[in-house]
Amino acid sequence: MKEENELTLVEHLEELRKRVIIVAVTLVLSLLIGFWFAPKTLNLIKDQPTAQGVDWNLFGYTDGLMIYVKCALILGILITLPIALWQIWLFVKPGLNEREAKGTIFYIPISFFLFLIGISFSYFILFPLMLNFLSNVNVSIGAIETYGIQQYFSLLFNLTIPVGLVFELPVVILFLTNIGVMTPNKLRKMRKVAYFILIIVGVSISPPDFISDIVIIIPLLLLFEISISVSSWAEKKRKERELSYSDNGELT
Repeated sequence: MKEENELTLVEHLEELRKRVIIVAVTLVLSLLIGFWFAPKTLNLIKDQPTAQGVDWNLFGYTDGLMIYVKCALILGILITLPIALWQIWLFVKPGLNEREAKGTIFYIPISFFLFLIGISFSYFILFPLMLNFLSNVNVSIGAIETYGIQQYFSLLFNLTIPVGLVFELPVVILFLTNIGVMTPNKLRKMRKVAYFILIIVGVSISPPDFISDIVIIIPLLLLFEISISVSSWAEKKRKERELSYSDNGELT
């Protein structure tokens, strides 16, 4: 029995090693693709309305290189993300029954879809508001605005990526509910604390003006309420499965 357990542990480690290698190779290949498309992506962003009127100055020799690498890295991560999620699912699949496996596989497209929604929301709605607010403040104090590529893209990347991650909240809650860690009742009881935390997060990643705060805080609160509904649905399905297993056991 001991040797069998040790063999099982070795097999699990070998499987984990296989999945990690696949993700690592995918990331390297995705980075190469990212480096290839980074100039086109940067030029595409440059042609957007939010970038009009911004002179792409360089204030350091490495500014252009750093933005190029950051853009390639983000593109590489976006390409790798669904593959990584797929490999994680394949790794945990042997420990799941057939219904659990079918119920968790849709986490992959939903997670990626929500991440893209978060990035799109922050780029097309929140980012223009932030630029407008900051520009108005600078004009009001009589400052001369002279920005470079480093300032523009650092602000863009520092906003879009965190918002994209925050939009993963419903999937995280769904997963925690399915494994029994979280329940809808727990979420309802912690609603006030959650609202407070989400408001702090919203204020932290949005410009310091009331309108921008509302624009980001309302979606975050809606995400939490959606998470409660998702948790309720997941708990109901989980109880139905447990009842089904119990009935089948009695019948046998």
